[in-house]
Amino acid sequence: MASELHTLEKAESDEVVQTVSLTETKTEGGDALPTLTAKEEKALVRKIDRHLMPLLLVSYALQFFDKTTLAYTAILGIQHDTHLKGTDYSWVSSIFYFGYLVASYPASLAFVKLPLGKFLAGCILIWAVILGCHGAATNFSNLMALRFLLGAFESSISPGFSLLTGLWYKPSEHAARHGIWFAGNTSAALVGGLLAYAISHIKSDIAAWRWLFIIFGIVTFVWGIVLLFFLPDSPLDARFLTPEQRTYANRRPQQHTHSFQTKEWKKDQVIEALKDPKTWLLCIYQICTCIPNGGYTSFNGIIIQGFGFDTFTTLLIGMPGNAFGLSFVLAGTYLAHRFKYSRCIIMASMQLLALVGCVMIYATPTTQKWTRMGGIWIFPAYAAGFPLSLSLVSSDVAGYTKKATVLAILFIAYCVGNIVGPQIFITKEAPRYQSAFEGIMICMIIAALSIMVLRQYMAWENKRRDREQGVHIDPEIEGGESEHTRLVRAGVDETDWSNKEFRYFL
Repeated sequence: MASELHTLEKAESDEVVQTVSLTETKTEGGDALPTLTAKEEKALVRKIDRHLMPLLLVSYALQFFDKTTLAYTAILGIQHDTHLKGTDYSWVSSIFYFGYLVASYPASLAFVKLPLGKFLAGCILIWAVILGCHGAATNFSNLMALRFLLGAFESSISPGFSLLTGLWYKPSEHAARHGIWFAGNTSAALVGGLLAYAISHIKSDIAAWRWLFIIFGIVTFVWGIVLLFFLPDSPLDARFLTPEQRTYANRRPQQHTHSFQTKEWKKDQVIEALKDPKTWLLCIYQICTCIPNGGYTSFNGIIIQGFGFDTFTTLLIGMPGNAFGLSFVLAGTYLAHRFKYSRCIIMASMQLLALVGCVMIYATPTTQKWTRMGGIWIFPAYAAGFPLSLSLVSSDVAGYTKKATVLAILFIAYCVGNIVGPQIFITKEAPRYQSAFEGIMICMIIAALSIMVLRQYMAWENKRRDREQGVHIDPEIEGGESEHTRLVRAGVDETDWSNKEFRYFL
């Protein structure tokens, strides 16, 4: 942002967008708005990062811990102790996403109607209790009920954090911030193996897999209390900011999107979300990346153990794959932040890289177990596309209700993929699971194609709008959004279709 002072001038008409001069800044009622120089704005963003990003990163790490604890317990005796047979384990894994699926749309309504930070903290506290109860499960029915409830309450976290990112950061900052908090996912996978290894050595009358659920549940509950007090609902109630900083932080991200947080659920924006081709191209991408994810997170330990390793070695040898996964997420995030017009290209490239790992697992003879392990370590590259896909929603979908609706649809697709994923791992094909890997390879190719079609569509739409308006607007170049710097009235809620100056990030 330029160092000059800006002003929000009230136009004589009731137009939504208010042009900003470079001399003074006023509210609609005439009161002066706080203004910041470029240096002061950078300091404000760093302050927001210091307070917000650690909260989101740790929360997302715990969410991944809690969701994937089942995979660790699979090699610690849960199947034997709870009498799981045949496809029971696959269904215990999949039922989590049925809960996620059922709760996705109600969660999107809650995002609009309830205080966002308090709602997310409440969900974490409830799922912590549910996770701890897993330690008391004795049979298939217990596990199915608990996993369903766990999925229902965890369903709010990813879309909720994506909405929070959109409220606090400009579109050009979305990819980096989504990558930072999503890194909690892969960091948790790395640390989770060590924790599971340590807990597996507990000697007591209570089985190690039960301790895993109990300990993770207690840690998550304590963190939920922290979040309840320290996660703000929006910039306007952030206690770590001054009153002037709150006002500026609330308006700063909306210069491009023209879409403030609102408590009104708008039917026309829901309909627009359903008509938008971007919604369904992202939906296809999400399903085709989550089918591999659902299978990998549930059967990773079983696949590695099938290479001929014992239980403890399986826990340890899976950790390099998690380190690779973290590296892919950080690399993808950095590249998307460093190079303009690259988000969709990086997402497609990560799918193709994961495809290479999949081929290594599928085509390599069983005698070459280290080559197949190399494939396991490369395979998590697909996960690097997930935070970038959420950043596309934050940057390229405007209108608070529309954005919440698109996120709900994306996470319904997320659930469908993760439900299907474990089911393509057929028990009689263990440990190679040929059909599963064939299906995964097809999914990765479709995912790469769908995201590149999306990129082409958005590039075409940008050029069409430029032609119709006789002006070139490039949101990915600093200062390239329009001829004038713009701020918008608080309360404005335009969609990317209705705001003709909107341009898409690629």
